[in-house]
Amino acid sequence: MHWSDRFLASTEAGPGGCWQWTGYLMPNGYARISVDGERQYAHRVAYEAFVAPIPAGLVIDHLCRNHGCVNPAHLDAVTQRVNVLRGESHAAARARQVACIRRCRANARSRARSRQGVTGAAA
Repeated sequence: MHWSDRFLASTEAGPGGCWQWTGYLMPNGYARISVDGERQYAHRVAYEAFVAPIPAGLVIDHLCRNHGCVNPAHLDAVTQRVNVLRGESHAAARARQVACIRRCRANARSRARSRQGVTGAAA
């Protein structure tokens, strides 16, 4: 059986238009397939088979946030930075943060002292 036949046989319709992988899923939820004896991520295979070659230096982002999805319409070639920033992890949230937490707390204390009539030198 050709890898493309195995690929299509290993998908089923999922919520939100996802092509849910029914074959092997790694512990992190990403789909794997063997193509010509080489194990590959199924979402990367899908992108290259249905969209275009993945440009050097780019990774494939799951726009649907479902790592088991191989629908090429849900995949986007982006830099690793963009992929992280689009994510839902703690690291992504911290990377999107626009203000320093400590600085915000220090500013809040300073504003509170100002409202109470306390100057920075006397505090």
